[in-house]
Amino acid sequence: MTRVITIEREYGSGGAEIARKLAGRLGWKLWDQLMTDEIARQMDCESLEVEQRSERRDPLHYRLFKAFMRGSFEGSLNAPRMKIVDAECIREVAERVVRAAAKEGNSVIVGRGSAYYLRDRPDAFHVFVYAPFEEKVNRLRKLGKDENEAIELAETVDRDRAAFIKQYFDVDWPTRHFFHLMINSTIGDDAVVQTILNGVAAFEKQPA
Repeated sequence: MTRVITIEREYGSGGAEIARKLAGRLGWKLWDQLMTDEIARQMDCESLEVEQRSERRDPLHYRLFKAFMRGSFEGSLNAPRMKIVDAECIREVAERVVRAAAKEGNSVIVGRGSAYYLRDRPDAFHVFVYAPFEEKVNRLRKLGKDENEAIELAETVDRDRAAFIKQYFDVDWPTRHFFHLMINSTIGDDAVVQTILNGVAAFEKQPA
């Protein structure tokens, strides 16, 4: 029985909104902004530190951390109360929260390396959502980004995510065999949600 679904996604592909709709269809808890808040709470972070850091070029570990965290509410760069600590500490806290969410069950988890942390759980179903570059830019513009910012985000966020995954899991992002389903969101959010549900149903019919 599937108790957790992870949603990894290209930035701007609509993965966060798809995850929200999926959680709503299932009546499950959505770990997206909730995940960000819990990681920040456990790190005892203050928002002032983020504001101060955002005014100058970030060190590498902080840029990786932002790429790791800023998927909540796709298109937003505001992750509350992030304390600047070393990247390994960040990774450890994130892994602990992801594993706790999976243990709780009935959870849809967005990003944060969840597909990689939970790859050995037989009750986890892993999805990767992607889209053409132009579609990602259009989605980001609909969320209020101007065209130049949308293009810059679409070009850079996934590069930083890939760097994080490579550094901490030593795999290329996205590595196909980590996912049960990879789907293009241009078919429409509702169609993606239904396809995921169909995939989960097929997955559960497989022999143990």
